[in-house]
Amino acid sequence: MVPQVAPLVRPSAAGRYFSALLGIFALSGCAALMYEVVWYQSLQLAIGSTTVSMAFLLAAWMGGLSLGAAIAPRIARQMREGYGLRLYAAIELGAAVLGVCVTAAIPLVSGVYFAGAAHGFPNMLLRGVVSALCLLPPTLLMGASLPVMARVLAPDADSSRRLGLLYAANTTGAVAGCLLAGFWLLRIYDVTVATLAAAALNSVAALAALALRVQPDEEARNEAHSREDARPEVARADRAVLISIALSGAVALGAEIVWTRLLGMLLLGTVYVFAIILAVFLAGIAIGSSAAAKMLRRVQARTALGVTQILLAPAIAWTAFAITRVLPWWHDDWLDTQNAWRLYGLDLERVLIAILPAAILFGASFPFACRALAKREEDDPQATASKVYTANTLGAIAGALLIALWVIPAFGTRHAQQALVAGSLVSAGVALMRRSFRPVHGFAMAAAALCLLLVPETPADLIAYGRFMALNAGYSTVLYKGEGRNSSLAITQWANGTTYINVNGHVEATTEPYDMKLQRMVGHLPALLHPNPKSVLGIGFGAGVSAGTFTRYPGIEQITICEIEPLIPPASTRYFPNENYSVMTNPRTHIEFDDARHFLLTTTRKFDVIASDPLDVFIKGTAALYSKEYFEAVKRRLNPGGMFSLYVPLYETSEDTIRGELATFFAAFPNGTVWANTRDGQGYDMVFLGSLEPLKINVDEIEARLLRPDYGPVAQSLAEVGVGSGYQLFATYSGNANDLAPWTRGAEINRDSNLRLSYLAGWGVNSKLADDLYRRMISYRKKQAAPFTGTQESVGRVLSMME
Repeated sequence: MVPQVAPLVRPSAAGRYFSALLGIFALSGCAALMYEVVWYQSLQLAIGSTTVSMAFLLAAWMGGLSLGAAIAPRIARQMREGYGLRLYAAIELGAAVLGVCVTAAIPLVSGVYFAGAAHGFPNMLLRGVVSALCLLPPTLLMGASLPVMARVLAPDADSSRRLGLLYAANTTGAVAGCLLAGFWLLRIYDVTVATLAAAALNSVAALAALALRVQPDEEARNEAHSREDARPEVARADRAVLISIALSGAVALGAEIVWTRLLGMLLLGTVYVFAIILAVFLAGIAIGSSAAAKMLRRVQARTALGVTQILLAPAIAWTAFAITRVLPWWHDDWLDTQNAWRLYGLDLERVLIAILPAAILFGASFPFACRALAKREEDDPQATASKVYTANTLGAIAGALLIALWVIPAFGTRHAQQALVAGSLVSAGVALMRRSFRPVHGFAMAAAALCLLLVPETPADLIAYGRFMALNAGYSTVLYKGEGRNSSLAITQWANGTTYINVNGHVEATTEPYDMKLQRMVGHLPALLHPNPKSVLGIGFGAGVSAGTFTRYPGIEQITICEIEPLIPPASTRYFPNENYSVMTNPRTHIEFDDARHFLLTTTRKFDVIASDPLDVFIKGTAALYSKEYFEAVKRRLNPGGMFSLYVPLYETSEDTIRGELATFFAAFPNGTVWANTRDGQGYDMVFLGSLEPLKINVDEIEARLLRPDYGPVAQSLAEVGVGSGYQLFATYSGNANDLAPWTRGAEINRDSNLRLSYLAGWGVNSKLADDLYRRMISYRKKQAAPFTGTQESVGRVLSMME
């Protein structure tokens, strides 16, 4: 084996400076997580937010960390003695420079990607190339930081403990970075400010490392050199430890994938909830690593590693049980509080109870593995850190990809968690094999295996109603439940005969009269106001009602629907065939299974009508379908005279959110108009309508069109939702950009660089202002400026029917 030798410090020097090293490494972890949040958000705008795209991002990020950890010792040993902290400082400065460069380059790389994007396998390959180009260079440096920091540790009885504490400090910093980015920097500022803040932390860490004066211990270095020359490349016992920690990494990241999905349904998948989940998971790892590091002198490390993996079995089962059987039934003011800090504090309590125990055990695995791999107290901590970190990260990549891309869509979240329990027991068996195995371990593993039976089924009511599960469970019949690659869905039927399609814990569409009217309006408004639509694009399938309206139009030749989850169209076709006119099986229909933004930015096709019915904007990632840049892309995909409709809810919406939505929409569509849908006479939701040219609606002409025989199906479709004429439809008009300018003045524009609506909407999810917002909006409406033309009688009739 080529020797991996680190310049080492005197034990007294390491102890003297170790607190400073912990602080430096915490700053590094904080910066790394801030970059991760920023780059994931930015790159999803380019390559899409499907699970496949996220898999590429994860593989590039974790792969870079693993590769950096693997090659760091080979580079470090070429350095002169005593230069360990200088090399570390260079890594931190390099991360700062690359961090700023990557954030600046992502929009440019995205442009190149969109210009060359194809479909099928070439597109998948291109997504991987983009992810690698953007993420590999900086993550190589991040991955190298732990082994290089370990370079300054003396090979003594404390080296493994100090490695564990360094890992804990870095992870603690990551917790801070996650919360800073999610709750402050990106909520108040944008990706540029967040990136500069992270780069500043890297720079402070580099300067602090350079300020330390640590001298190498020449005698210890020579002894370590001799030992490394004498050791075989990888002993069998070493392989067992590395396999065990790799399996532990696979289980850990696989668990994070599953639990993030389940908790996102239960707590509502806002950006803040995802930040809390990640922060708690990392906090548990930090606590576990720190605690295990302090235990190393009192335990046999390899046995402790195995026992930790055994304990993970009941911990994983507890998390599964807590999420599905305990947390949904908690009683507090969670659903009612208007204070966002309290709301997310209550979310934090729930996440801590659910996942902290398992996260602590995942964190404890790292120090135990480091000590088990370092057979002698004098073994080189740098080589140990490199091997353990690399194995753990490679395992994490494999586990995450397997769980996300195969296990969940093929077998569901319950079996995925059972696989995690099994994986932890296999990891335990590998760690305890041969000399470390005792009969008591066998009994413990057998008992832990019973946890496979304790993992509960994910209830359809959780998928359907999420945080409202306690209020709605048992009041409806579950017709269908499915867990797909990108989303989970449940279709339920209530006692009054109405049917709901629910996605990831939130209602997507229903057959309630007020919902049916809104869904039909999304399709009929642009299709009726366009003089002769031939091709349409529907964003989001849902129940298929909006897309189905286009089947009623005799002139429409092509109906393209973009849907991210393949399970949804066939399920909706089965349970909503009358409401959506079986649009999926219509010969004019073609379905693209892709992220809507990604499809729109990569297709070269143009459409006469684009109708968008996405998830609510507070759901993480949805704000990308409400950004000014996205709306500009929609305009580029419209033919001359084209129309764009967009569903926008007023319920669960704050005033800042709706003002931001309006301001952003009007910034891209200055000729835009808004149309209201009420529920029992109260404001409920809206349709935004964008056009390339100023909108002029000839009421008489459209009313005459609705009376034509070939437009009979269109008139019938409107009548089914209580709209008996064009007059009634047009009476929902609620204003235009000029009318609403006084209200939207000063509102924040949702841009790709800030996705501000994600943060505004997530801050106001408990708002109950739907009717107040509607009344406020129509108070600015100028009826005399309404876009209606025709006979005085017809126009007057429309205006008289308005509220």
